[in-house]
Amino acid sequence: MYCGIDLGSRNVKITLARNNGITALHSYNTIEFYKKYGRKEGDCLTVDFSGLGLPQLDLGPGGTDKLVTTGYGRNTIKIKGGKDIPEIKAHVLGAAWQTGLKDFTLLDLGGQDSKVVLVRDGKISDFQTNDKCAAGSGRYLENMCAVLGMNLEDLSGCRHNPVDLNATCAIFGESELVGKIIEGYPVEELAAGVNYTIYRRVKPLLLHLASRVLVFTGGVAKSAALGEILRDELGAEVVIPRYPQYNGSIGCCVHAGLE
Repeated sequence: MYCGIDLGSRNVKITLARNNGITALHSYNTIEFYKKYGRKEGDCLTVDFSGLGLPQLDLGPGGTDKLVTTGYGRNTIKIKGGKDIPEIKAHVLGAAWQTGLKDFTLLDLGGQDSKVVLVRDGKISDFQTNDKCAAGSGRYLENMCAVLGMNLEDLSGCRHNPVDLNATCAIFGESELVGKIIEGYPVEELAAGVNYTIYRRVKPLLLHLASRVLVFTGGVAKSAALGEILRDELGAEVVIPRYPQYNGSIGCCVHAGLE
C-alpha cells in the first residue's frame, strides 16, 4: 500500500493507494490531527493510524508499505517511517497523474499560500510561490465569507458585476469589504469582487509562467466562479482534476510508486 500525507496549514490530507489506483481519501483539521493522532518520539512524529480509522502501515525493514509526506508541516517535524519530498514536486506529480498531462502550468491555491509551476515534458521548468500574504488563499476566502455572511459554496457561484476591491492585503481587504457593505453594494456583487481579487493576486505569476493549459488544484479549485474567471481572463484551457484538494497527497503516492 502507498500512503501519501500532505501536512497542510489548515488541513492534513491523506491518500491511500495501490497499483490499481486510489483506495481512500481522508482530510483532518491540522490542529486536531497533531493533538489527537500524533505522538512525538525524539525528532519524529508517530501517527496513530488506527485512531484515524486507517489501516496500520508495515513500514519496518522489509515492509510492504510506503509512506511519503509533503506540505507546510514537513519542515517542522518528520513523520516516523516516512520520506518527505518538496511541496512543488508532490503537486506536480499529483497533477500529472490525475490529468495525464505533461505540458501545463499548475496553479495551486492552498489554505495560506499559492503556487504557480511551469511544467514541460512532465518536469518542473520554473515556479513561483507566495507564502507571505494570505490574500490569494483559501483562508482569505473564508474570512471574506464570514464578513459577507455566506458560505464558500455560495461564494463559488458569484462572478457577475464584480465590485472593484483594491486592497491586496487580507486584513485591509476585510475593512474595505465592510465599507462597501455599508455603502449598499449587493452581496452577490461583492462576492464576485472577492473572487476577482483572488485572480488579480495570482495574475502576475500566471502571466510569467503561462501555458495553453492551466491545471487548477487546491481546495479553492472547487470554486466554479474562480475557474470561469481564470478561463475567461487568461484564454487558457482550465483543467480541474477529480481530487483538487488531495493533489499533494496523491503526488506523494505517485512518488512512492503509484503508476
